[in-house]
Amino acid sequence: MKPASVSDYRELARKRLPPMFFEYIDGGSYAEVTLGRNVRDLEAIALRQRVMRDMSQVQMTMESLGQTFSMPLGLSPVGLAGMYARRGECQAANAAASAGIPFCLSTVGVCSIDEVAATGTAPWFQLYMLKDRGFMRALMAQAKAAGCPVLVFTVDLPVPGSRYRDVRSGFTGATGLSGAVNTAWQGATHLEWFWDVYVRGGPHSLGNVQQAIPGGGRVNDFLAWIARNFDRTVTWADLDFVREVWDGPIVIKGILDPEDGRSAVKAGAQGLIVSNHGGRQLDGAVSSVSALPRLVQAVGDDLEVYLDGGIRSGLDVLKALALGAKACFVGRPWAYALGAGGEDMVSRMLGVMRSELATAMVLTGCSDVRAADKSLLDFTD
Repeated sequence: MKPASVSDYRELARKRLPPMFFEYIDGGSYAEVTLGRNVRDLEAIALRQRVMRDMSQVQMTMESLGQTFSMPLGLSPVGLAGMYARRGECQAANAAASAGIPFCLSTVGVCSIDEVAATGTAPWFQLYMLKDRGFMRALMAQAKAAGCPVLVFTVDLPVPGSRYRDVRSGFTGATGLSGAVNTAWQGATHLEWFWDVYVRGGPHSLGNVQQAIPGGGRVNDFLAWIARNFDRTVTWADLDFVREVWDGPIVIKGILDPEDGRSAVKAGAQGLIVSNHGGRQLDGAVSSVSALPRLVQAVGDDLEVYLDGGIRSGLDVLKALALGAKACFVGRPWAYALGAGGEDMVSRMLGVMRSELATAMVLTGCSDVRAADKSLLDFTD
């Protein structure tokens, strides 16, 4: 099958990946109500079709936080990407660099900051706060030394949400030797993945935090380690601690409530990502796109507002821009593409989204993404 949409890349990933890794990408928490809302609420937004306009030129390039985006899209942090394709974070970073958009590396990626930066473009770095503040200082210093331009401080995972699919697939609950055996057994029935990732893609550890995890950070043990070591005491005052080490832009990821948005402004953040962690944390929470207008109104021009969650096409990107987002970040779409076939598939998927965005701009009469506003939306019944 030649993939034509994000759903096609999802199907290719489902066939190629062992079930435990596909379900980890694809699933949400509990009954997956919020996961579904993220997609459905974007689908329900109507674009306003306009005709007979000179659309010979469309401008997608924009600037944000000192970075140039070739289109208003970036790759969100996704954990364990190195288990979807060989050294997956590096492959995704290469695809993002080729497309001229930012790639954000997860704290719990398989590839380390230094390994990804060595590909030629330092990633944005996503920070989870651990109880060991000495280790956190060292990790931020490492990101700074590697040239990471932006720190994305993710605040909506003080504890991991319960993800039923991960239990059913054996991704959680099977730790140590039994976890490794489960991975090998599932991998052996997916030979292309087994050769690419399991045989040739090691080491299979969490490159950024392996020194903080007993046993070196084996992938199968990481969710239990998160539950024990992520710091649920973090408050807005802890941004002062982050600032002691990090003097660059800070983006707060995981904001849904306007009051929290105003707190981010007061704490000195430069941006926020409206996000419910892809429906993987508090099930029953509102969709990211439904929270977006409130956040835009709450923070005004005080910081950059991005959207994460539910984006499955370039049309969705334009809808989010019309509601006030500066840009969108996507997680599952690039993870599906990576799982479907590595860097080349991620590049193709980004090309699809770029084409879809351009088409949507032409058919709504939007010649410049920087001018997108609610006039692009149709609010009639």
